[in-house]
Amino acid sequence: MSADGKSSAEKGSAEKGSAETGTVAVVAIGRNEGERLERCLRSLVGQADRIVYVDSGSTDGSVDFARSLGVKVVELDMSTPFTAARARNAGFEALKEDGLPDYVQFVDGDCAVEPGWIDAGREALDADETLGIVTGWRTEIEPDATVYNAMCEVEWHRPAGEIVACGGDMMVRTEIFQRVGGFNPTVIASEDDELCLRVGKAGKRIVRLPKIMTRHDANMTRFVEWWQRTVRNGHGFAEVGRMHPPHFQAERRRVVFYGGVLPGLALVATATGVWIAIPGIGAIYFLSWAKTVKGLVELGLSPREAAHQAVYLTLSKIPNMQGMLTYYRRRLLGREARIIEYK
Repeated sequence: MSADGKSSAEKGSAEKGSAETGTVAVVAIGRNEGERLERCLRSLVGQADRIVYVDSGSTDGSVDFARSLGVKVVELDMSTPFTAARARNAGFEALKEDGLPDYVQFVDGDCAVEPGWIDAGREALDADETLGIVTGWRTEIEPDATVYNAMCEVEWHRPAGEIVACGGDMMVRTEIFQRVGGFNPTVIASEDDELCLRVGKAGKRIVRLPKIMTRHDANMTRFVEWWQRTVRNGHGFAEVGRMHPPHFQAERRRVVFYGGVLPGLALVATATGVWIAIPGIGAIYFLSWAKTVKGLVELGLSPREAAHQAVYLTLSKIPNMQGMLTYYRRRLLGREARIIEYK
């Protein structure tokens, strides 16, 4: 028996268990997140072995606050076009200065990490070498504040289990992250999907654990914010879909039909005076809306909530189409893509 009251066998077992437990560092990214960043970083203190915050030109004191918590800060050179992918890669590179951890948790600065999530993600990756990425559920802090927040809440809650791709809040095995080359910094939307697809092609699995991972603060209060966010989604459908066919194929088909073909036919019918076509086009949109309502009710929404959200989801194909056309135009003209911001 040793002086600390533990037998040699007990100490050996503890040392073995410690050696088998992977280390986790966190990379948080943000710009002018204010109180949301404060909530994010405070939620991480005590959960992770190390924290890096990557700032993209904040003017609200975010950098000073992060440093006050002892968080390592990386300030991006904003003369180079900003992307979330570039910020996350910069955070990963900063971790190398003190030695890379086994796993890296990426999180956006408008999300607070749920107590216990870091350990849950670490345990899942420790237990299964075939896993390259684990994620959990995002949930909105104020889902009932606006219809836009409510739509985000529905969007975040997808079934647990093995998945093809996930959002930017994820815990990644360092080895596979390095092997696939990290995030693609040229991808301005759905960069998280794009990374996941390369991880899957490299032979590692991606799993959503049945556990809340982060609490998100969308704070989306205006129609124009929702529109721009939906434009960005459409850009991602086109960009990542071209890089990894057939990913987003179904989404692109719906967007082309409901956001391109039908509005185009409506314009032609109006311009040529073929008014009889207008009710038929309206009926197609109504059927799409009704199908969406049915699906949302099956997810647990009340009929009233489902009907309200379905209006936006039906309309969303038009800004999605705008985003897809933006990508194709930039590609055709050889122009550098710029991030599409909605806040």
